[in-house]
Amino acid sequence: MGRFSRFSFFRTIQAKLIIIYVLLILIAMQLIGVYFVSAMKNSLTSNFTEDLQARAEMLSVLVGETMAGGEAEAGEDKTENLRVLVNNLFNINGAEIQVLDASGKVLTTSLSSHSDYVGRKNTQTVVSRALQGIRDNEEYIVDEDNVRKKVVAKPVLSGGKIIGAVYIAASMNELYATMEGINKIFISGILIALVLTAVLGVILSHTITQPIKEVTRRATAVAEGNFDQQTPVFGTDEIGQLSRAFNYMTSRLRDALSQNEEEKEKLTSILTNMSDGVVATDEYGKVILVNRRASSILGMRPADIEGRHFAVLLGIDPEDAEALASGFTGSTLLQIAPAGQEDPVVIRMTFTPVHRRELGITGTIAVLQDVTEQEELEASRREFVANVSHELRTPLTTIKSYAEALDDGALEDPQLAGRFVGVIQNETERMIRLVTDLLHLSRLDSKEAMLRKQPTDIMEMLEEVSDRFSFQMHQKDIQPVLSVENGIPAVPLDRDQIDQVLDNVVSNALKYTLEGGTITIAARRNDDHTLAISVTDTGMGIPQRDLDRIFERFYRVDKARSRSMGGTGLGLSIAREIVKAHDGNISLESEVDVGTTVTFTLPMREEGGEHLERAD
Repeated sequence: MGRFSRFSFFRTIQAKLIIIYVLLILIAMQLIGVYFVSAMKNSLTSNFTEDLQARAEMLSVLVGETMAGGEAEAGEDKTENLRVLVNNLFNINGAEIQVLDASGKVLTTSLSSHSDYVGRKNTQTVVSRALQGIRDNEEYIVDEDNVRKKVVAKPVLSGGKIIGAVYIAASMNELYATMEGINKIFISGILIALVLTAVLGVILSHTITQPIKEVTRRATAVAEGNFDQQTPVFGTDEIGQLSRAFNYMTSRLRDALSQNEEEKEKLTSILTNMSDGVVATDEYGKVILVNRRASSILGMRPADIEGRHFAVLLGIDPEDAEALASGFTGSTLLQIAPAGQEDPVVIRMTFTPVHRRELGITGTIAVLQDVTEQEELEASRREFVANVSHELRTPLTTIKSYAEALDDGALEDPQLAGRFVGVIQNETERMIRLVTDLLHLSRLDSKEAMLRKQPTDIMEMLEEVSDRFSFQMHQKDIQPVLSVENGIPAVPLDRDQIDQVLDNVVSNALKYTLEGGTITIAARRNDDHTLAISVTDTGMGIPQRDLDRIFERFYRVDKARSRSMGGTGLGLSIAREIVKAHDGNISLESEVDVGTTVTFTLPMREEGGEHLERAD
């Protein structure tokens, strides 16, 4: 882990900046050092050589004068003078000076250790060249003691003739020692400069990388969803501009995401609360999104719907599913049986393919509408129109046939004509009742029949109903029973409308109750707020299969018998609409050959009002 951390540091911008600074200084110092040391070496060597050449030139002149002026002197005196000249006047530290004659033999030397060289011939190249009259003779040598030396040889002239030569071999140790000291100083300076550069590089790179690290840290926080990030701006340089750009980007991103979240919440709310179901699929037809209404229509949990193919989910043929998903078929009606429900439902599915640029169809949006009630209403409407047409056609056909019979001669027979006219009158009255009931239902459906509610005494109202039907009951030997619970207050209701409800219900009870039966009209408190009024007969009853449809318009249990009794098939439908207009409910219970009970409830007070007590 430590090794990885060390390697990670060298991959950072800070380390790279430090290395760049150090390398730049190192390269610069090296270039400067190479140039400086080379120039210094050339300069010292040149000065050393020029000084040595000058000394050799001067020495050659003096030696020439000594050797030329000493022709009259003895040989020993001449040699002594040369030794004094070499040892005293031109003594060079660390250098050996030799004076040679015209044959190259050493006459004297400045080094006592080389006294055995005297009388011996110096055969070096520079000496040979000097004896030949060449003045510019120098050579770089390393002696047996590994000492680097500079060798210079000058011819000695007298009267234009070469009478000898001067040989100087000077050690260059001091020069190289000086150069080595300067190199040490220069290397020390380089090291110090590198250390200072590294320290300054750390400081300077920190001023650059720290804001970048801060921006990186805050950018990571933004990537993790924390958009309340602001980077401090310390200047107007590129890093400062980067910080300002980051802050601007963060604010814009925060605003954009806020708007996106708001739009997403709106879309989610719309999808969740839509009255229509929405199912979204991917390009493979698998469900990826379903709203609450769709799961309710299908009778399944969203988790059980998502991931399934919509064709399998809805029981659609694969070819039809492909046509729907591609948009060739806009909508279709399906009858499905949702899980947990006994009755099937009819749904209208509208498919819209989702297109994406350069990718084609990438999914499908299916809108599910539960049109079960609409289909039932449409079927009811069609049945209603058929029933109305049938109910009107029957009397009209009868009237037409009897009118034609009268026209064909039956009018001449008084007895037959009277009977035919009576039939026409009965059918006409039946048509009038039918149209009247239809108009009444129409006004109730369109809310045109305004209720005129007045406090009504229930006992008095029921007694009047019993009195109205007393003659018919007496004719069929039917016993009326009236039962009203004590303490029932006056109830706000439209007396005419409720009388019609009671008339329709009692009239039905009277029609289907055999002679010697009983009809009971009762009123009781259903609870503290509602009154229940019931009409019970001991008639033939209604089969169980017909109870659910008994309040439908034109529905008759025994159609032929009901029509022969003068019924229109709208009585209970009108009763239901009137009770609903009073904010009540109506229900029917029946058992074949036992009897039927019709019960409807009415509120005992106006909405927001108090009980209306019966006045004494």
